[in-house]
Amino acid sequence: MNYNEACEYLNQISSINPGLETVRELANRLGNPQEKLKFVHIAGTNGKGSVLNFISSVLKAANYRTGRFFSPSLSSYHERFQINNRIISKANFLKYFEIVKNAADSMVSDGLRQPTAFEIDTVLAFLYFAEENCDIVVLEAGMGGKLDATNIIEKPLVAVITPISLDHTDYLGKTYSEIASHKAGIIKENVPVVCGQQEQDSYDVIREKCRECDSIFYYSPINYVKHIHRAKPDLDNLTFMQYFNRENWDQLKDLEIGFAGLHQVDNATIALDALIFLRRGGFEISMDQIRKGFKEAVWPGRFEMINRIPRFIVDGAHNAGAAKRLVETIKFYFPTKRIIFIMGILRDKDYQGIIENTYQIAEHIITVTPPGPRGMPSYELAVEVAKLHPKTTAADSIAEACELAILLAERKAAIVAFGSLTLVDAIKKVVVKKLKE
Repeated sequence: MNYNEACEYLNQISSINPGLETVRELANRLGNPQEKLKFVHIAGTNGKGSVLNFISSVLKAANYRTGRFFSPSLSSYHERFQINNRIISKANFLKYFEIVKNAADSMVSDGLRQPTAFEIDTVLAFLYFAEENCDIVVLEAGMGGKLDATNIIEKPLVAVITPISLDHTDYLGKTYSEIASHKAGIIKENVPVVCGQQEQDSYDVIREKCRECDSIFYYSPINYVKHIHRAKPDLDNLTFMQYFNRENWDQLKDLEIGFAGLHQVDNATIALDALIFLRRGGFEISMDQIRKGFKEAVWPGRFEMINRIPRFIVDGAHNAGAAKRLVETIKFYFPTKRIIFIMGILRDKDYQGIIENTYQIAEHIITVTPPGPRGMPSYELAVEVAKLHPKTTAADSIAEACELAILLAERKAAIVAFGSLTLVDAIKKVVVKKLKE
């Protein structure tokens, strides 16, 4: 089986089947590689990937061999498995895939349930990181937490819960408290918990779970910046003044992060708070290494500028909470520019919430169908957007959407494409190809 065949196999068996029994059996048949590793475990709705990126980048700067596992990936399937920010080679991906697939096939032969693609991915990641002798793994939960395949790990060094939004409601519940109960499932006995900004209902659930587990509860917003001094509306970097209440890290004032977005200040603060607990647990991380790691952190598809004239931004905002933060960031970087949106949303997402949180700042909204079977057709989305915004156009293709947006921008407006990571990747490819012409 070659790389493309392996990816096609995983896509065909991709499904959601919450529960830990199957993934535990799969890991057990491979010697439970997760038991050889140390983890930072991250759950939440918005900001998981950015927090993972900040933490892993600092650990790499501190000379720790750092694995990271996240999903979904942006441009290739195997990029979700990385060590020190280097993507697993296709040869190694195939090597470990064959091992895990053989174990999964043996389960089916024994009359057990076929492991899902995410369960196979998770065990593949554990096996790869263990075989490559990683010092630590920064691990992102796929969906929820309590019944997520990543939750077979016994006891992480620190658990992180980023801001929770109403997402995956068919599986996790319709309310903040119901969803938070799933996210809080990653909390283990006596494991410190760093929690990002939450709605009150989510906060209450997470706080109570920490009490039950006798775990330190560190609510990161107490350390959020009160003011962003000398913050530069520059898409190449963002400098901010950081206030600490606990560690007195005065040397970390005026931190610079390597990718744009005001919400990334919050994500950086969550990452810093997690690093506090790693330092307390014996990891040697200097102030200079934190600065270096934050500056070198790169996370494609998150308010990423892919063209300068006109400004063309892509962002993976795919739920109402992320859309709200996206608008705050647009206002910060482009307070006076006209804004052209390219919007493409997956059918199972809260498209109404996304529209309601974004339409007011757009001069024109172009809708497009994201790649893949879950994409909401552009014309259906346009009907919904047009209920709130009179200047709405449905594009027949991503290329057409980009051409129209550039035409409307006339070099002076800013184009922002968002709604799903599959759309982000497709638009990047179209724009890059156009620039080469």
